[in-house]
Amino acid sequence: MSPAATVAARSAPPVPADPAGRELLARFYRALGDPTRLALLAFCADEERTGNDCVAHVGLSQGRVSAHLACLVSCGLVEARRSGRYAYYRTTDPRVASLIELGTAMVADHAAGVAACTKVAVTP
Repeated sequence: MSPAATVAARSAPPVPADPAGRELLARFYRALGDPTRLALLAFCADEERTGNDCVAHVGLSQGRVSAHLACLVSCGLVEARRSGRYAYYRTTDPRVASLIELGTAMVADHAAGVAACTKVAVTP
């Protein structure tokens, strides 16, 4: 089968047909679109972590890490469990680790193009 025939034989990925659904999907990807949030998602994917663990892992202030964790909790990607004075964080879905692995593999395959892209803003 020719490459063109292979591409034509694949079905389109299931992107929502309605604008509201596409906006929701884009919001999901924007939640993943921050380097600190990606690091926190990967860090909390294999086991529950304290807020202090998260701060030490990403090397930012407690306030900034808390804001990123609050975003991830609000989006439903991370859950927080309180125990006394401590908060413990863990991803809510094991597919998060798979998604990060897939993204990492795709970036490895397309690193030059992604690095050269001027249409997507770079986080300061």
